Amino acid sequence: MALINPHINFNGNAEEAFHFYQSVFGGEFAKIMRFKDLSSPEFPIPEKEANKIMHISLPIGKNLLIANDVPEILGKVNENENRSKISVSAETSEEAAKIFNGLSEGGNIEYPLGDSPWGTYFGALRDKFGIEWMVEFDPK
Repeated sequence: MALINPHINFNGNAEEAFHFYQSVFGGEFAKIMRFKDLSSPEFPIPEKEANKIMHISLPIGKNLLIANDVPEILGKVNENENRSKISVSAETSEEAAKIFNGLSEGGNIEYPLGDSPWGTYFGALRDKFGIEWMVEFDPK
């Protein structure tokens, strides 16, 4: 079965965001590549872009959370739009609460974590980096 691995675009703060996500989920980064790692005479990288993240990934369970910084030449990502929505399926209500509370630190709760009308323990939020998360535990 294929896995869904969300990929998020950032405006130069992918590394900061991923250290935050690592503090919530734990684990080690599977890969970190900077734009300077790709620099060559055929593909020169401007100095102001050199240390930005070209690829970063954090294993979460069997999935990867992946991101990059968008080079300035491609324009800015509108962080007030829905760049993505990431759904986390927790194994227990306690795990759901831990993840929800961690991700909501400094962010905005859009739907408080609690019993949902469809029978799960659910909450939705936008974290301090503007990423939208849905956290759910299904007791069935």
